[in-house]
Amino acid sequence: MCGFRRPHRVRAARAWRRGLPTLAGDARKRHMRDKTMSNSVQSGKCFCGAVEIEVTGQPAAMGYCHCSSCREWSASPVNAFTLWQPETVKVTKGDKNLASYNKTPGSTRKFCTKCGGHVLTDHPGLGLVDVFAAMLPGVEFKPGVHVNYGETVLRMKDGLPKLKDFPKEFGGSGDVVAE
Repeated sequence: MCGFRRPHRVRAARAWRRGLPTLAGDARKRHMRDKTMSNSVQSGKCFCGAVEIEVTGQPAAMGYCHCSSCREWSASPVNAFTLWQPETVKVTKGDKNLASYNKTPGSTRKFCTKCGGHVLTDHPGLGLVDVFAAMLPGVEFKPGVHVNYGETVLRMKDGLPKLKDFPKEFGGSGDVVAE
């Protein structure tokens, strides 16, 4: 099915189709094993340090986005994301230095006005906040999926499920494509 040869890949693809909260099954398992992780606080800062953020607990999901908007915004061939519940993300310093840009109504991208460093993206329709993985050096990045792989300019053979666009639950086709 869709080029998957191993059962864990099929399970991961099915989990993604059920939505982002189920994708974070590994994060939830870690949380259940170690309740103290639910209160762990990790911090990050923009390039110049004028803006600082904190995240609490575990992300809802982690992965890679290959869409042209993320590629152009991040100036890279792929964007590594960590998605968080909004109440777990806090700007702890330099809120006045944050500016926003909306290319589409589905995403509000926030950056530092002093250095131009990208900090986070609000996704109000999803009820999630994307804190760029590079912003959080203390969070172990464990991606679970590739989204918008139909637009990729960099093929990545890592065994993770690759969605053509987004899951159906989020307005996409939910189609899984081969590596």
